[in-house]
Amino acid sequence: MVYPAYVKEKARSLRVEKHLSLDEIAARLALPKTTVYYWVRDLPLGRARRWNSKGTRNMQRKYALRRAAAYLQGRIEFDELIDEPTFRDFLCLYLAEGSKRSRNTVAVCNSDARIVVLSAWWIRRFTHNSVAYSIQYHADQDLEELRCFWAGKLGVVPTDIRLQRKSNSGRLSGRTWRSKHGVLTVSVGDTLLRARLEGWLHSLQDQWLDSPGNGA
Repeated sequence: MVYPAYVKEKARSLRVEKHLSLDEIAARLALPKTTVYYWVRDLPLGRARRWNSKGTRNMQRKYALRRAAAYLQGRIEFDELIDEPTFRDFLCLYLAEGSKRSRNTVAVCNSDARIVVLSAWWIRRFTHNSVAYSIQYHADQDLEELRCFWAGKLGVVPTDIRLQRKSNSGRLSGRTWRSKHGVLTVSVGDTLLRARLEGWLHSLQDQWLDSPGNGA
């Protein structure tokens, strides 16, 4: 069977740029392996790709072990931390308001300054990474006033707080409720803290299951 020239070029490109094996190229292009062999037999083997894949797998295992160790740390230290004032409050707030989407990020978003300040205090206590702050605002709000309000509550410089216009900012007519000071997100990229937090949250939920108040 005669194949178009661009199919052969595609096969050779996959060999050179992606370092795919004969089987992988054949599967990708739905071609016989023998055909692919004759097209790419003069090109280097995909050893670089296999080495990189092995390195990637090793790196993934390394970080998986680190996350597991951090989670275990959270489990172990929970009994001591839970006796500290407001720690239980922070965990309950995080279960309700915290971000659950990423295993690499700890974040809380709220319009209530009391919730944000409490969450920020605990996040900053346990991370060495840079904590980020951002305000979601409506078009009719005073941005400098918003920044100064939150900066005063959080003890940061106003310019450290990023501004993010709400997606519905242009549809203000008929609105019956608003966040007077916008909605602030406090967040940090910290995979190990996120794993520790997971350990704390699970330990707290285990307490709920064991509580006489669960109706059992």
